[in-house]
Amino acid sequence: MTTPDHPTPAHLRATALIDSDAPAVQAFAAEHARGATDRERSVALYLAVRDGFRYDPYRIDLSPEGMAASSVLAHGHGWCVPKAALLTAACRAAGIPARMGFADVRNHLSTERMRETMKTDLFIWHGYTDIWLDGQWRKATPAFNIELCDRFGLLPLTFDGENDSIYHPFDKSGARHMEYVHQRGAFDDMPLAQIVADFQAVYGGWLDSGSGASSSTTSVLHGASFADDVEQEAAR
Repeated sequence: MTTPDHPTPAHLRATALIDSDAPAVQAFAAEHARGATDRERSVALYLAVRDGFRYDPYRIDLSPEGMAASSVLAHGHGWCVPKAALLTAACRAAGIPARMGFADVRNHLSTERMRETMKTDLFIWHGYTDIWLDGQWRKATPAFNIELCDRFGLLPLTFDGENDSIYHPFDKSGARHMEYVHQRGAFDDMPLAQIVADFQAVYGGWLDSGSGASSSTTSVLHGASFADDVEQEAAR
């Protein structure tokens, strides 16, 4: 459900997936939400999430346990949706209203293995965080850590708490980087059921087709190294 234009109590509330009440999230927010204003504290949290946890789209796990904000803290890595969930949860834990936003994007940051597996460069349900600052919702996208940007020749995203932080259309060399195809809007909680259903429909070959409770919720690329493939891609 799309949220209204102004904060509500839901934007400070913990949920099962935006688990701002988890002890690890509370500790993370207490450590990193430094500053005299909400703007300064949100910027500090953004940088801590962006660079403190490696972006790894090979280890997608669409189970509730794998998508919770606290899972990023537990594993030390994440992809755009759980990293955005962590930033949202950390902001809420710090008393800053926040919600999740989603868009469909054409992502030109990928590896040969990803392209062969996904059969498309369209990434649906790309996640970011909406943060309420100085009477406005500000978009913050903490997915790509700075080391990854350096390897791929990308301009790292910055967030100043005053302007939206969304991906650049071009990289440092002027090559196409990211195109926003469709804005899905902002949500009080992560719409996991819809994300799973759409991923299963669009990326059938990317998700595990084995038996068991994790069937069709785990990326088939779990056993591969995104970091190694990035190095090979960057050397092309």
